Amino acid sequence: MNIKKILKLSIISLMASQYLYSEELKEDTKDTVSLPSITINARKETEDAQELPFGIFVIDGKEIREKGFFSTEEILRTTPGVSINTSGGANVSSVSIRGVGALYPLSMDDASVAVNMDGSPISSRHLSLATFDIEQIEILKGSQGTLFGGLGGAGAINITTKKPTQYTEGYFQSEFAEEEHKVDLAIGGSLTESLSTRIAVHQSSYEYPITNIQTGEPVSQPNLLGVRGGLLWDISDDTSALLTIEHQKSEHMGENIVLQPYNDDPKMDLTPGIYDNSYKELDKQSLQIKHIFNNSQLTSISSYSDVYNISPVVFDRLVYQAMMGSSNEYWREQESSDKVFTQDLRLSSLPGADIFWVVGASFLDSDRTYNHSRMGGANFVVYPGNHQFRDFDTKRYGVYAETTIPINEKWKITGGIRQTWDYKKYKATYTQNFNSVQDHDELNDSFTTGRLGVTYALDEDSNLYATVSKGYNPGGFQDYGENKGDAKFKAGSIYSAEVGIKSELLNHRLRINSSIFYTSVKDNYMIDSTGVSSFVVNADTKSIGYELALNWLVTENFNLAGNFAYTEATIRDYVNNSLGGPVDSGNEVPDTPKVQGTISLAYKKALPNINILNASSKLNTRLDYTYMSKRAADVQNHYDLDAYSKVDMHVGLISGDKEIYIYGKNIFDEYYDLYGFYDNATSVKYGAPSKGRIVGLGFKYTF
Repeated sequence: MNIKKILKLSIISLMASQYLYSEELKEDTKDTVSLPSITINARKETEDAQELPFGIFVIDGKEIREKGFFSTEEILRTTPGVSINTSGGANVSSVSIRGVGALYPLSMDDASVAVNMDGSPISSRHLSLATFDIEQIEILKGSQGTLFGGLGGAGAINITTKKPTQYTEGYFQSEFAEEEHKVDLAIGGSLTESLSTRIAVHQSSYEYPITNIQTGEPVSQPNLLGVRGGLLWDISDDTSALLTIEHQKSEHMGENIVLQPYNDDPKMDLTPGIYDNSYKELDKQSLQIKHIFNNSQLTSISSYSDVYNISPVVFDRLVYQAMMGSSNEYWREQESSDKVFTQDLRLSSLPGADIFWVVGASFLDSDRTYNHSRMGGANFVVYPGNHQFRDFDTKRYGVYAETTIPINEKWKITGGIRQTWDYKKYKATYTQNFNSVQDHDELNDSFTTGRLGVTYALDEDSNLYATVSKGYNPGGFQDYGENKGDAKFKAGSIYSAEVGIKSELLNHRLRINSSIFYTSVKDNYMIDSTGVSSFVVNADTKSIGYELALNWLVTENFNLAGNFAYTEATIRDYVNNSLGGPVDSGNEVPDTPKVQGTISLAYKKALPNINILNASSKLNTRLDYTYMSKRAADVQNHYDLDAYSKVDMHVGLISGDKEIYIYGKNIFDEYYDLYGFYDNATSVKYGAPSKGRIVGLGFKYTF
């Protein structure tokens, strides 16, 4: 595929659309049906997504519930331009955007992609936890260095949960299939004239799509439980305080290391019950206080999270036989904790102000551990005298400012800058056959990030924009070090540019966003592994690509949406000092497909009056298609993960405030890879398969 041809055709099509529709369709005011506007919090204040000079993908809570996603990780896997590397465990998600990010899962505080929930940062390693009672999720593409500093070199993910309201509202939703079930409940309303509350509960369970040879059953059946409560106090007309408390727990999740090829019948040979004691718990509290002045607003967000995870990393008998020539089993118990306090204080313009501006300061204090507390083999036999204990302490300070200023009726300029200071300490004890080695180090760093953009209004419904930005990946200490001196990795710098157009046509019934981008990363970091040994090497990378997003409300009842991303991401260095083998210049960045695309069709139809149905009954249907081309499994490009297509569906009957529906996920039962690994010493390949076909029944009640 020739990217120049794609860009040329896209620009021509956009210009043609603008020419054909801009005049004659603006005169047609009879049709009042239009797409809802998209407001986001990309810059920590409510703004129109069409006005911002960078690429944004938004999915709202209604669509999340209708598609039946269990986690944010699943949502990102269907987002063109975003890549996920995961083995299916509770603590292993690694994210990249537009081919930018760590070239292999590296550390729980990997800063490639910032993740924020209700304005406070969380680790991308928590994306496998339950996604429930969501207002919307925003994926901000390109470096977000102004507001997130060294936590958004590739982009950012903003998760916004539902807030309490003064009116009573909520919903109950349940889904059941042979392989999974899910129940969601949310209710909120006023307690007094100044106090309102909301409580949400989620419980779900599903089967890993892998059979344990020893039992003939799935290797494990993870359970997820989430509870969130919010209390909003309207202290006065100008001041409010929002307290949110959340608890989540996942059980029986573990990393899946499955010998390839596994085709449509993946198997593992391991001791039954090895995941039974695995669990992850997250407790998070946040307090947001907002005060509105005559011409500005002051916002303070404080948060504290406490996360604990314990689970095995298992090389089953099939993998161990292929790698070591012995029909044994080997596991390591990974145990981690993460206690994080954050504070963000900012002064900003009021929503809708002619000039947007924000100035602020932030602080993060993290105390984290990652340990291999026990190692063993089959039937839970523990190998004594072998373990690793690691402690990581991080303090991060930042000050930032950004503004968008209209120069005249057509032109706006956006500028932002941030200064960040990082202080990190690391200490570890590595024990092999009762022989212990101590390791410790520290790192101090300061860096400047930001962006400069310009927007030109072609007309009242179309904006042309260009943005350049600088991001930064702070140095640090990797989780998987096993020997003294191999944990530290150096920082990387990110330079990106983006040009695009955002248009609304057909009386705001058709929204088309299109962009081209280029990103250069100096000293991108990657973990280098063979077997269970690892260290960190660095390599320069670059990515260039094109993205197109379309949303067309064809009629009041029929919506067509599509997203397309073409990304060519390559490694620019020759790296010879690699355990996994040399890395050639020109190799493809792993886990980054050249082509990703989605098409969604949603159709509703009023049904004729039938005695057993409510007069307002409707047929509610949607069909979602996802495509991902092949992508490299590792930095050496030993082999590619296959391309795949996935089709999901929803057919429901809405009667008043209730809906009963049939849903199908991956209805053509196509297995695909969640990640891939190649052991250079033995030429063994392993990975983790996706879920197969799931068909179930659902019920939803909204009030």
